[in-house]
Amino acid sequence: MFIKSIHITKNFAIFFILFSTICIALAVFFSIKFYNNTTINTNALNSEDVSKDYIKWVDFNVTSDVLDKTSKLDINSHINNEDVKYNWIELLAYLACKNGGNFSKFKDSDLENLKTKLKNGESMETLTQDMKYYSYYYEAYNAVLSGMLGEYEIENPNDNSFTKKYGIKAFSPIAKNYSFSHYKDFGSSRSYGFNRKHLGNDLMGSIGTPIIAVESGIVEALGWNQYGGWRIGIRSFDQKRYYYYAHLRKDHPYVKSLCEGQIVKAGDVIGYLGMTGYSTKENVNNINVPHLHFGLQLIFDESQKEGNNEIWIDVYNIVEFLNKNKSEVYMSDSDSKDYCRKYDFMEASLYD
Repeated sequence: MFIKSIHITKNFAIFFILFSTICIALAVFFSIKFYNNTTINTNALNSEDVSKDYIKWVDFNVTSDVLDKTSKLDINSHINNEDVKYNWIELLAYLACKNGGNFSKFKDSDLENLKTKLKNGESMETLTQDMKYYSYYYEAYNAVLSGMLGEYEIENPNDNSFTKKYGIKAFSPIAKNYSFSHYKDFGSSRSYGFNRKHLGNDLMGSIGTPIIAVESGIVEALGWNQYGGWRIGIRSFDQKRYYYYAHLRKDHPYVKSLCEGQIVKAGDVIGYLGMTGYSTKENVNNINVPHLHFGLQLIFDESQKEGNNEIWIDVYNIVEFLNKNKSEVYMSDSDSKDYCRKYDFMEASLYD
């Protein structure tokens, strides 16, 4: 019995070792297979993310002169109910194809020839069918400018009624009757924190100058940023544009009612020019010259909102263009010293 017991134990041990070895081998095999499949699937997802079809960069250099000429064609054709109603973004995209996106090469004759062809019954679709980059320029310029022209209603000076108009419905970031100066400073170097490029336009003015919402949208950011000081970020309703207003006034940077998530109208007073920023400590004036840093970020995909894929454009010419449309303001609260727009404004996007 004793010998037989030992014999059985040895067989069982051999069986157990073989069984365990097979189990381990199978476990390793399926683990490797699962890992490989997971890696393939992850790579596929990453590949899909990388290959998403959206614009990765925009170099916006349309001059204020061309913005003025094309917008007038658009506005007048709609006001006068002309047979051919121009779309300034289509005109600009066409001209960009003609000059390779470099508007320093713009020729009036190109715009005049385009007008003649459209008046003679040719369609923009036909005229641009062989232009390789027309769709790119149209999408890029549409992202920049689509909130700046169209129908709106403005309050009449003498009563509470509104007049419907078609024209420029975006406003200068500086209120009417307040002066400022600026120059082409996009891309110049900045060294605070780390070496980087200046991604906006600095508008030099007096502390306390009322700052205006250029376009209607939603307040997406509000508070302190060590680079921008007290700042405001407003996102357009179509999510394509993020307006950035920085270095606002110490102690009283915003109108008292402003908060994140709030809807603001184009032309509303949102804050006051100052010189805060360049400090990890809040409410500090470390900027040498009082000014508004005004920036415009384009967002074609939400992954571009933060990080290395951000698209900021040069807004110098946009500021020049919007100088013709300023929001008139008045002190609405003597206790808080807050200002408010003088004439109310309505547009369809506020109710969509």
